[in-house]
Amino acid sequence: MLLQATMSYKINLVMLVDDNDTDNFISKRIIEITKFAPKVEVKTSGKDALEYLQRAQNNPELLPDLIFLDINMPVVDGFSFLFEFNFFPEFVKEKCKIAVLSSSDNKRDIERIIKEKYVITFITKPLTDEALKKVKEQLDKLSNNIS
Repeated sequence: MLLQATMSYKINLVMLVDDNDTDNFISKRIIEITKFAPKVEVKTSGKDALEYLQRAQNNPELLPDLIFLDINMPVVDGFSFLFEFNFFPEFVKEKCKIAVLSSSDNKRDIERIIKEKYVITFITKPLTDEALKKVKEQLDKLSNNIS
């Protein structure tokens, strides 16, 4: 009987996309304390995050492995971000997994966003170590299905 080796998804860079500075501070601290990722990039708007991805696509090491995306933000909200994200090259969309991190309890918003192709999960704020474990398990599962 052959045992299939399972690969662990390597997370080097996480991007937080949220207009709330307090939520960003808490999320960044929990990521650092749990050693979930060595680097955290914080963007306070969907527009800033899209511009960062646009610049980083020429340097894949600068692309985040995981994006925690808030739904409710001014100007470019989570839905608009996801719409624009679809226009990025395939390698960007494959590398940057998206977890929605939101305080929204609007069932219609949640159902709509979960159906988005590049969204791997929905997490209710605040980000916790338990939520990070579940995200990591989801990423590991995805990476093992691909390999």
